[in-house]
Amino acid sequence: MKYLVMIQGTQADYEAMRGEASANAPAWSEKDLQAMFAFMGAVNNDLSESGELVDGNGLAEPAQTRFVGAGKDGRPVITDGPYSETKELLAGYWVLDCESLDRVTEIAARVALCPVPEGTPDYPVIIRPILDSGGDV
Repeated sequence: MKYLVMIQGTQADYEAMRGEASANAPAWSEKDLQAMFAFMGAVNNDLSESGELVDGNGLAEPAQTRFVGAGKDGRPVITDGPYSETKELLAGYWVLDCESLDRVTEIAARVALCPVPEGTPDYPVIIRPILDSGGDV
């Protein structure tokens, strides 16, 4: 069974990782970043070795997001952003092929333990089953 495992973040979180603190996100040090990258690298290596990793990536900051919608006149409406006031958005993901929901939950619980500076917002790790081509879970 395939699952999408997602982590969230805000523009302020990305800025904090560059050392720019805000009221809701403490600044990260180089040591903090190295610990996070080492942790995520170990998770990715383990998932690759187990054969469960299908794909996974971190995503660019929300400020580089572009929204495209349908306008009333049938033309696309394009909005760049969002910016710091935006709530959390998808920050990274894994597509995993796991034997069970229990197994993917175990992986998500491990991801939730990623080291971060004290005071960093705590976002849940989200698991969504991927439908097969027939629409079944």
